[in-house]
Amino acid sequence: MSLPPSARSRPTDLSTSIRVATALICVVAAALAAGVPASVAAAARAQVLRSVGGIPAFLAGEFENATGFARRPDGSSLVFDRRRHRVYQIDAARTVVSPLVEIGYETGRVLRPTSFDVADSGDFIVADAPGRRPRVSVFQANGKALNTFDVAATESPRVIVDNVVLNGIGAARYTGTTVLLNQPERGVLVTEYSVTGVVQRQMGQLRRTGFESDPDVHLAFNTALPLPTRDGGLYVVFLSGPPAFRKYSASGVLEFERVIQGREIDALVLRMPTQWPRRRVDDVSVPVVPPMVRTAAVDRQGRLWVAMPTSHIYVFDEDGEKVQTWQLAGAGVLTPSSLWFAPDGRLLVTPGLYEFAPPIG
Repeated sequence: MSLPPSARSRPTDLSTSIRVATALICVVAAALAAGVPASVAAAARAQVLRSVGGIPAFLAGEFENATGFARRPDGSSLVFDRRRHRVYQIDAARTVVSPLVEIGYETGRVLRPTSFDVADSGDFIVADAPGRRPRVSVFQANGKALNTFDVAATESPRVIVDNVVLNGIGAARYTGTTVLLNQPERGVLVTEYSVTGVVQRQMGQLRRTGFESDPDVHLAFNTALPLPTRDGGLYVVFLSGPPAFRKYSASGVLEFERVIQGREIDALVLRMPTQWPRRRVDDVSVPVVPPMVRTAAVDRQGRLWVAMPTSHIYVFDEDGEKVQTWQLAGAGVLTPSSLWFAPDGRLLVTPGLYEFAPPIG
């Protein structure tokens, strides 16, 4: 007596199901073994870029709040520790950490620092505000101060990132010859200074926010990172409010504006409030405005990398089109606080002081 077709097919179906389940278990196990959560490994929309090196853990553990990491031409590294109000150097062999810039209000020292950026030469800047007086210090790669200049800007806080209150000088960037500051209180997005503190130019109209009647929120929504491009132009990436960025030409003309969208941040955007509680910071009442973008950088191919609070990084080509979604994995998936591209294309990231080798294409 022969079995009906449906009965004959059941062993095959069962064995197939077992093979599929086994394969899924292997995928999850492999992801966990690699230190990457299975939810990340299973996400088809985002690719995982794994670390290829970095500062050894026994050195990285010495820092309290490393929020800047870059490499000097001689192979040594610079690390900005915001909580300790210092800049450190690590030798090229990555065996010793030593202070390079110390805490203090005097010229050549930093106090209450908010921003750090490094040029390809290894020269760097630190923006701080001793006595609530915003200033920018320009340093040679060896830590010697080239110049320090005060900035005619408000020190009022605008955006809160990881319990760190940022304002305009919290988004300072260094081109190697000039300093770029976000200063919406001046009525423009970006002011460019010489290293001696002389204003060179201003560019970028403030974006409309719908909160023009509330100056604090309006300025917060216009707090942005100014990022120089290889063609002499400029990206402006808004840190709070509806996620977006603009591209300006070398002459300061707006080329395009793009809204940052993605399934990964849909819930974040939908939860964006329309009213903000206030809190007192240094005896000043300010709205608590959370970031919609954590940090951003431009790679050596001219692509814009924007790190979102969800741990996803969106990559945009020079036309402003999104071409890639990454998640960075070190000991686990990272939510970057800083991104810096070395001349060889390596990506240096905090926290963790990891290095990555993004594909060129």
